[in-house]
Amino acid sequence: MAQEYKLKDITSLSELKSSTDKIEVNIEGIPDGKVLLVNLDGSIHALSPRCTHYGAPLKNGVVAPDGRITCPWHGACFNVTTGDVEDAPALNALHKYDVFEKEGAVYITAAEGDVKFGQRDPVWKCSSSKSEEKVVVVGGGSGTIGVVQSLRELKYPGQITIISTEPEYVIDRPKLSKALIPDASKILWRPAEWYTEAGIETLVDEVKAVDFTSKTLSTASGKTISYTKLVLATGGVPRTLPLPGFKNNELKNIFTLRTIADVSAILDAAGTTRKNIVVIGSSFIGMEVGNCLAGKDHAVTIVGMESAPMERVMGVEVGQIFQRNLEKSGVVFKLSAGVEKATPSQEGTVGAVHLEDGTVLPADLVILGVGVRPATDYLQGNPAISLLKDGSIATDGHFLVPGLQDSVFAVGDIATYPYHGPGGDGAPVRIEHWNVAQNAGRAVGRAIVHERRAALTSLVPRLFIPIFWSALGAQLRYCGNTVNGYDDVVLRGEPENGKFVAYYTLGDVVVAVATMGTDPVMSQSAELMRRGKMLGKREILGGLDVLQVKS
Repeated sequence: MAQEYKLKDITSLSELKSSTDKIEVNIEGIPDGKVLLVNLDGSIHALSPRCTHYGAPLKNGVVAPDGRITCPWHGACFNVTTGDVEDAPALNALHKYDVFEKEGAVYITAAEGDVKFGQRDPVWKCSSSKSEEKVVVVGGGSGTIGVVQSLRELKYPGQITIISTEPEYVIDRPKLSKALIPDASKILWRPAEWYTEAGIETLVDEVKAVDFTSKTLSTASGKTISYTKLVLATGGVPRTLPLPGFKNNELKNIFTLRTIADVSAILDAAGTTRKNIVVIGSSFIGMEVGNCLAGKDHAVTIVGMESAPMERVMGVEVGQIFQRNLEKSGVVFKLSAGVEKATPSQEGTVGAVHLEDGTVLPADLVILGVGVRPATDYLQGNPAISLLKDGSIATDGHFLVPGLQDSVFAVGDIATYPYHGPGGDGAPVRIEHWNVAQNAGRAVGRAIVHERRAALTSLVPRLFIPIFWSALGAQLRYCGNTVNGYDDVVLRGEPENGKFVAYYTLGDVVVAVATMGTDPVMSQSAELMRRGKMLGKREILGGLDVLQVKS
């Protein structure tokens, strides 16, 4: 039951209005109880103090003039006036409390349990629906949870069905490569009962074909499922190598990493004694899993074709920072190197990886981190849809697939959509980021609900800036996109110590920002990009600081 609680060391709201945009305050009468007070245009709002994603302190976040507060770590965003989720990757909203002055002190009205838990599920409980409207979502990843959560947040009254080949969903997939967690229960975003309470049917099955004319799907188990709206969110398929020893599962103990089952197989092969592990590909996933396994006292070698890890995307100087960080953990790099083949051990499992320069790397197991391709095999040859050259699906700004009766959407790794962030100018882009998939899913939920009331053309697509993070000896934050490339990298901070801000520029436009150890620069940059207020290259070279930009 809600009651009044006095805030410590605060005597009036006016002192906050003149001194700060946010402050974390202790609550008398609730052990370890805290509240975040946010000053928005002279009005004070009281909210839960920590991000509901990974618990980042929002006192270090970014408050935007339009009433959003953004987490300093991974870009989760909340509405200051309601506590509701605005952007991924948070699913739960913040609690919002009444705040007022009384008898020379400041109080909030709150329930102790709400303060201690610090978050709330914003989803409308919908135990059953007799509506003929039916949204079917194919896939079990970040895009999927974004769609279904957004629909129920917005009180969509129709039926919702999820079809996924993965028995555990939706999991926090980034933790698979960053922490190699084999227990799905530890990384589930929502328990099974949540879907039941939200009136969401879940099927573990594989969609084999779609009839876009009759609006039906055919599954591997023989089911025919109808829809009024279809969301394709099938994600990516890890690439393999068309080389001797790698083709057609020729040798055991060669793995890709995408699912819980993949993690379990890698950990079983690695065991508890020191192994020689070769990671092919200096991608983020390759480096994350390599770093994690090196931390388990294995001998890890990462093979990459570029002269520095992620050189094409991040540049040489930043890539070398990643390399130095991982080398401190014992990881060995073989760069500017091509793979020739894999050969077996006496037991018939992989025994060595041979490089094109003649180097032979002993290998008890091999992990491929050479990228993913869109998981759209079930659409190959379908006369109603034309896949792009890379196998993805072109969409509009609402992630709607043109030409399919305004009833089909695509999100996540399979979607190529127009990007309107800095330097984008509407260029088509496909982005394999967890946040992008979830934000795209949320956009689809908004579009479906809006279309029930008015034409979709009357809804302006909401711009979200892509945000990415990685664990590479330190926490990397990244926002923006280089869809049209970049011509310079302005590096600030202490790159020799792994603490830096890298501004990726195209002409005078900053199109992306990467940081380590400088929170909340990335979140501030993303907010400035979203509002068209990001500093230009000349301003940054002139010494201006993005953290000082207020509007």
